[in-house]
Formats: sequence, structure tokens, C-alpha cells
Amino acid sequence: MQSLQEIGKLLGEARAIAVKYHALTGKPLGITGEVGEYEAARILKLELKQAREPGIDAVGPAGRTFQIKTRAIKKGRPVASQRTGLIDISKQWDAVLLVLLDDELQPTEIYEASREKISGVVKPKGTGAKTRTEGGALTVSKFRQLAGGTCIWKRPCELPK
Repeated sequence: MQSLQEIGKLLGEARAIAVKYHALTGKPLGITGEVGEYEAARILKLELKQAREPGIDAVGPAGRTFQIKTRAIKKGRPVASQRTGLIDISKQWDAVLLVLLDDELQPTEIYEASREKISGVVKPKGTGAKTRTEGGALTVSKFRQLAGGTCIWKRPCELPK
């Protein structure tokens, strides 16, 4: 796998293009997942897994495994009701990380919820559950609740000059 430094340089260029593309078209370019995985790995010192690794996006220093979900939050839109990507509880992993990005696709917060907490809410696909959590999509608000209401990383505040 390429080094995080190489990935970061390339994603920096892609981020700039994605922000410009959104400004011109009003549509996202679709790189938020990759940006979120990279930022979680960089900030939390995780090792990214190869693409298509079933259910696992990264591994921590102690061998803990993570699915990583990312949500870009646009200014003026309520955060709480926006939804995460699908969480696959049929695969083996220890926790899910939710990376929140701003308009410039820069990380603002990272939340972690354990498998135990996620499994208590998310229903596997095909179980007959007719809830919005079947298949693993949660609102950001619900994910924060499962994470205990606190984030494990928050972008440092910049004071006005």
C-alpha cells in the first residue's frame, strides 16, 4: 500500500477539484469516503486496508479493526438528520468510525461506536425488519448517541485574528 504521505498529496489535489466541481455543478464528486478513510488513518494512526477488504477499512495499533463512514456536512444544513453510509454488521470488525467533513472536505470531528452498540441498533439486510436501520444506515445524531455523545477527535479551534 502507498504511504499516507503520498495518498495525502494526491487527495489534496482531488479535494480541490471536488470542491470546485461542487461549486460549479452543485453536485458532489463522490470522494468523501476516500477522504474520510485517509483522514481517520492519518489522525488516529491507523493502517488502511486494501480496497474491497470485507467489512474492514483500517486496523489500529493494537489490532482493532474499523469500518469508516464519512459524511460531508454543508453549511446551513442540519447535521443531526443526515445519514451515514451503510454499516455491514455481517462482517467482523471492532468499531465504526464516523468522520465528519466540512465544505472544503477537511475533517472536523471523528466519532467511534463499538460493535456492541451498533449491533444493538442496526439490523442485517434481509431480516424482515422494516426500519430505516435495516442494512445499516444511521442518522449522524443516532451515531453520536451510540458513540456516547463525545467525539474521539475534534479539529482544533482557530481563534479570530
